[in-house]
Amino acid sequence: MLYLSIKALHIIFVISWFAGLFYLPRLFVNHAMVTDKATVERLALMESKLYRFMTPLGILAVGLGMWLWFGFGLAGGWLHAKTALVTLLIAYHLYCGRLIRAFADGRNTRSHVWYRFFNEVPVLVLFVVVFLVVLKPF
Repeated sequence: MLYLSIKALHIIFVISWFAGLFYLPRLFVNHAMVTDKATVERLALMESKLYRFMTPLGILAVGLGMWLWFGFGLAGGWLHAKTALVTLLIAYHLYCGRLIRAFADGRNTRSHVWYRFFNEVPVLVLFVVVFLVVLKPF
């Protein structure tokens, strides 16, 4: 019963974290396109608040995933591949924090087109991770 509860919480926090990972770069797209001061300030505030909200969700998702792995002895090559992809997501999350600071300081050098491609990274990672978890191919 404990295993299923931890697994359910892990899934809930992963979904919540991904909501932020999907939406934050979309805010970057809009931020890179606008020039009026009021909109720029509003987007910077939204980005900052979203990042502060989604960070604990990511920590809980990763922490519960590690509990499932080490606490319940999950094993397999698929789990190592998933862990590598989660590490990539953590780096992506942290890089989003750097982008927020760059926007706040007026140092953004990227176009809205670049952010549109950047926005797709977590989608691609999610696809691979879900297939690894469901199929456990190795």
